[in-house]
Amino acid sequence: MSLDLPGFADPVADAQATFRAALDAMARPGRIRSAGTDLAPPAPLAPAAAALLLTLADADTPLWLSPEFAPVRDWLGFHCGAPFTDDRAAAAFAVATGLPDLAGFDAGSDVAPERSATIIAQVGGFGSGQALRLFGPGLRAPATLRVAGLPDDFVTIWAGNHAQSPRGLDLILCAGMELVALPRSLAVEPA
Repeated sequence: MSLDLPGFADPVADAQATFRAALDAMARPGRIRSAGTDLAPPAPLAPAAAALLLTLADADTPLWLSPEFAPVRDWLGFHCGAPFTDDRAAAAFAVATGLPDLAGFDAGSDVAPERSATIIAQVGGFGSGQALRLFGPGLRAPATLRVAGLPDDFVTIWAGNHAQSPRGLDLILCAGMELVALPRSLAVEPA
């Protein structure tokens, strides 16, 4: 049973380290950061995604999980106390393999863009796959990121998200113990 699997070994220090990695990833889009190095969450949840959820999710942050993550509901509920929702508009965080359909998730408002959902997408890895050229805040010069596991039309999907600025969804890509953030302010084109 997944409840037998522990969460963070040192909840305070591990959550602080993960929070710092997430903040650094959002401030420096496209840079690969490490998180969840000591975690062994239930499948199919990757350690980096699990670390993010253990750090950011709580009783006030409803989680939307794509169907393949049903086996981790009990583990997340026990360790985070976060409620689950099937209503995309109510989700503070969404967890999926690859990129879920972004329609229906709360993109915030012009007055409160920070109320938008954050998508945590598990991908195949970094360094291979689709090459993306990143532009925007946090980057002194354009950066290139290679990601395996995003849809072929990711650049078009992201352009629609980015066009909502200051509204829009933030995206954190996770592969194993690594994560990369793509904030909504970031422009992306094929590299």
